[in-house]
Amino acid sequence: MTDPTPTAETLDDGPQVSRAQSDRSVPGPSPLPTSNLLLADIAMRAGSYLLRDVIERKMLKKRYGSQEARAMVQNRGIAHKAASLAAGKVAAKSPVGAALVGGVILTKIIFDRGGRRNQRKREADRKLLERAQDE
Repeated sequence: MTDPTPTAETLDDGPQVSRAQSDRSVPGPSPLPTSNLLLADIAMRAGSYLLRDVIERKMLKKRYGSQEARAMVQNRGIAHKAASLAAGKVAAKSPVGAALVGGVILTKIIFDRGGRRNQRKREADRKLLERAQDE
């Protein structure tokens, strides 16, 4: 009978790393790979937030001016930020999520353009009625 007590020889310590592999340094500021991944994730998220703010300000600047655009971007509510984050997460998780979010955005654009068209028609009708009353 063999002794059921584990010994150093019978324990599996996971994948064996050769001496040449263990001497390689981990790229990044920390010697721990998990810390480097965390730092990279933080840097990418911060960069994406800054880039998004710049793009939003540029899009709003032509119509509203530089100061108003900056105020609009900085004064977004928590509901807007949460909805933006949720839509981004859904779109990034799968192709189905990306199609869903893209479809919702397309529907919103079509709805907004239809509203403008109806508004223009109402304005044209109002002008025609004003001309008719003047005569």
